[in-house]
Amino acid sequence: MESSRRDLLRWQFDLAWSFFEYHLERLEDGDFLWEPGPLCWTMNPQADGTWEPDWAESEPDPIPVPTIAWTSWHLTWWLGSALEQAAGREPLDPLTVAWPGVGEPAVTLLRELGAQWVAVLDGLDDETLAAATSYPWPADAGRTVADTAAWVNAELMKNAAEIGTLRLMKASGETSAG
Repeated sequence: MESSRRDLLRWQFDLAWSFFEYHLERLEDGDFLWEPGPLCWTMNPQADGTWEPDWAESEPDPIPVPTIAWTSWHLTWWLGSALEQAAGREPLDPLTVAWPGVGEPAVTLLRELGAQWVAVLDGLDDETLAAATSYPWPADAGRTVADTAAWVNAELMKNAAEIGTLRLMKASGETSAG
């Protein structure tokens, strides 16, 4: 069955991804951990080779500026959670989401998650789009799978803009305040 809602959601995702891909193709390893100011959230290397995100259960005030590394981890967490929900599983605990590291490993993982989401979108029909879902909202919020797909598109566009802005600031010679 052809779904105009699905087609619109897929078109929006493809458009947002094309903006994101523009920056993914141009990221350099040094971009990932660059801190644009004194108050940043980033990914911290651990002795065992894993990475740990800066994290707080409630949003701090003021909100730290995320590095590209942190934003790519954050994108891995929420898109991974959307994929889990689409497969009928629980969303991911953010502190259990592994980040593969600076540069190509992170870019490769993001592209893999994007391709997996495209497969989810391509498999949606009108009945599934209208089905109730609880991610990323409370179970009683009355949201649908279509709402989640639209949220994924908006969140992707936001994260693409954040990563792009940081990349452009660093490339322009902006000096870190930290």
